[in-house]
Amino acid sequence: MFRNMTPRIDRASWPGFRAVKLMTVGLIASMAALAAGAAEDLNQYLKSDHPDVYTVVKGDTLWDISGRYLERPWLWPEIWRINPQIDNPHLIYPGDQIRLVYVDGQPQLVLNRGDAGRTVRMSPGTDKLSPEIRYEPLESAIPTIRLDAIQPFLVQNRIVDPSVLDGAPYVVQGDSERLVLGAGDRLYVRGMLPDSESFNVVRKGPLYVDPETQEVLGREATYIGLGQAVAQEDDVATMFMSDTREEVQIGDRVLPTEERRVDSTFFPSAPAGDVDGQIISVFGGVSQVGQFDVVVINRGEREGVVAGNVLAIYKKGAMARDRIANETIRLPSERAGLLMVFRTFEKLSYALVMMTERPLAIYDEVKNP
Repeated sequence: MFRNMTPRIDRASWPGFRAVKLMTVGLIASMAALAAGAAEDLNQYLKSDHPDVYTVVKGDTLWDISGRYLERPWLWPEIWRINPQIDNPHLIYPGDQIRLVYVDGQPQLVLNRGDAGRTVRMSPGTDKLSPEIRYEPLESAIPTIRLDAIQPFLVQNRIVDPSVLDGAPYVVQGDSERLVLGAGDRLYVRGMLPDSESFNVVRKGPLYVDPETQEVLGREATYIGLGQAVAQEDDVATMFMSDTREEVQIGDRVLPTEERRVDSTFFPSAPAGDVDGQIISVFGGVSQVGQFDVVVINRGEREGVVAGNVLAIYKKGAMARDRIANETIRLPSERAGLLMVFRTFEKLSYALVMMTERPLAIYDEVKNP
């Protein structure tokens, strides 16, 4: 029989053992300190005048409610205590009660559903119906931000690759050679449109180019109206316009309506990764940016940006002359506001300016909050 020849090491007498042990103890202590620091940081951002209990009312938004509790509303997901009886605590309804509690020294929010957020049993009406129970909420969840400011950008405007618009069917004329077209009018489109399908009439908007890399990021497809294809002869289609936001013009493009879920119940959050971009456009035909303006930033899904992400806005530093070194330098950027992303595309995003501390402008920077 062979004896086990593996040498036995007395760990206590091994010179490196004490060092490893000290390192392990130090690592555990550091992790504990880090955890304690995280809790301390979260308490640090809790508002001193926060309510202990808040009842949600119509007109509230998640941003408003988060601002009642936190100095930094984008920390909203960090203070929610998951209730196994509630699928998504971020879906909040009028009548719900939000309570602040402490768990292991950490401030956390818990949710008590009101009548609007509960599910109710629908009366079957007869014993012969299926015994399956149907549940429906009595009211819609409150939005994350004010929908009146962003509604057109959620359901109408969009950003597409420039080639999509260049190759899309286009309006050539209205019925009876009319040049001014609106809801209730028939118009003729050069291109193939499947009969009985709905289409958006859009207008070529700004071409978005990255100010640093000069990469073409997309083109705005500005919504003009909604119509339905009613006939096709060769390569000329006839459309009936059912709704228009403004007059249809010769040359406007026709795109299929988007098939996507419109969601306004995303919640404030910090980006998962580093974001470093710029405001490259503001809607309204102006160059200055103010509170509740909708802007376009040059970061999108490609960079990991998602709806609900909150970004800090930095006023780009001015150019100054260094007379000692005899050169021109750029002064440091200064934090000047916050914005929230509410719709993303591959390379760009729409965002709403939530607060400003000083006048802002196109090409101001956006970074992690």
